[in-house]
Amino acid sequence: MTDATTPCIDPTTPTMALLERFGPRSEQSVSEPEAIAYCRGLANTHYENFSIISRLVPEEWRDDYRAVYAFCRWSDDLADETGRDAAARERSLELLGWWRGELDRCFAGEATHPVFVALARTVRLHGVTSSGCSDGGGGRGALTATPFHHLIDAFEQDQRLTAYRTWDEVLGYCRLSADPVGRIVLALGGYADNQANAERYRLSDRTCTALQLINFWQDVRCDLLERDRVYIPSQETGITPEMLREWADRPGDPRARVPYIKALRPLVDQTAAMFEEGRALPAMLEPRLARIVHLFGMGGGATLTAVERTGCATLWERPRLSKAQKLMLVWRVVLGARC
Repeated sequence: MTDATTPCIDPTTPTMALLERFGPRSEQSVSEPEAIAYCRGLANTHYENFSIISRLVPEEWRDDYRAVYAFCRWSDDLADETGRDAAARERSLELLGWWRGELDRCFAGEATHPVFVALARTVRLHGVTSSGCSDGGGGRGALTATPFHHLIDAFEQDQRLTAYRTWDEVLGYCRLSADPVGRIVLALGGYADNQANAERYRLSDRTCTALQLINFWQDVRCDLLERDRVYIPSQETGITPEMLREWADRPGDPRARVPYIKALRPLVDQTAAMFEEGRALPAMLEPRLARIVHLFGMGGGATLTAVERTGCATLWERPRLSKAQKLMLVWRVVLGARC
């Protein structure tokens, strides 16, 4: 008999290789314990930070976080793993449309895909009910489908738009690609998206946008060369994707380094201000959730510091946090330290 510790699906199997078994043309399903086991394996084998984060997540929430991660992992792969040409982008849009339909089925209680079978359990535990929503930490009835739909919106936008002209356009993308994650985390903690929690949600959005932005500034080279995506706004900085491609192979040329660094540094400063604003959020949350949110903020702040230490020369040098640094962040939170 298969239980929640014995996955019937190898979590190391690439998403695209599982489409024949669990894709648009498949009617195969799995049990809830099998689905939960798959999401556990997926989170622990694909996301290097999950084992660190999970030490601070209360045990009763861990499978919820794993199911949300599995949703995001599959969404990302359906968007990015079909290829880079126009036909591949169309294929991604088709798959994301199917994925959106599976999300609707999940919230309607009709899930069959392993990720959504696991997520359906989370919806039953934390989803909005006819009795109303919780507006305080630890309650139930706060989770809705809306932030999940917004995440799919972001992945669809990735297929249609690969470069951004203005800062507001970049922030608009972050509202779809990053802010919903924080909103899901708040909902899992029992904080509904209502007037009583408006400030909590605003600060969560600032933190999540900052986390997304610092990821952009850290991964400029990878996004440019591997994904053909540029998030540095060309109108404000005067830096175009064509210029970045030309500069990418000139790490020692001051005619490339100086304008790039001058363009990126103000963006890093604006990101730092968002992190600073979001620092007030953990104190507004119940302690178990506060520790998790604080860790996210500390991790983002540490990455921002690493970017600054490169002199903002991230087109040629990707800053990273070591495993020791990540573990230190966890221990600082556990011991009640504040950065």
